[in-house]
Amino acid sequence: MAERGRARSRRSGGRAQSSSPRRPQRARREDRRSRLRRGLSATRASSAAKVLGLSTTRRAALVAIVVCALAFTLAVPLRTYLSQRADVAEQEARQAQLERQVDQLEQRKADLADPAQVEAEARRRLRYVMPGETPYMVQLPEDKKAAEQRAHGEPARPEGAWYQELWDSVNNGE
Repeated sequence: MAERGRARSRRSGGRAQSSSPRRPQRARREDRRSRLRRGLSATRASSAAKVLGLSTTRRAALVAIVVCALAFTLAVPLRTYLSQRADVAEQEARQAQLERQVDQLEQRKADLADPAQVEAEARRRLRYVMPGETPYMVQLPEDKKAAEQRAHGEPARPEGAWYQELWDSVNNGE
């Protein structure tokens, strides 16, 4: 204690601490506390570095490696989560589409439960007639040509200029 008292008196130029007219006693105490705190935190940081035996650069490199390891550890599960979320959204959209299709088919089934509707479908699509009725079929020249081409298995080709048809026949080897 005596040494400390002497050290203080030397710093203050041989004057005692209590006789300092410039600083009040309270300000000096707060100043001492802040210096003590700064000294303790610096001592703690330096002691941690001494315990680990690492310099500042090595500590920064170690922190960077740890951060990278955490990023790589989280990247794969995050990617899996996002891809699964996209798959779920796609499957929900597909399910909604299928539900709409089921609703349409149920509506069609309800429509076909009516005998009048079935009869109208048979007349229109299958060209059925009731007994005693006389069916008439009107064929236009365009319809006849398309029907002949479908019967022979040839695809319907648009008519072009004579030279185009000649060139197509030469290229196709007909």
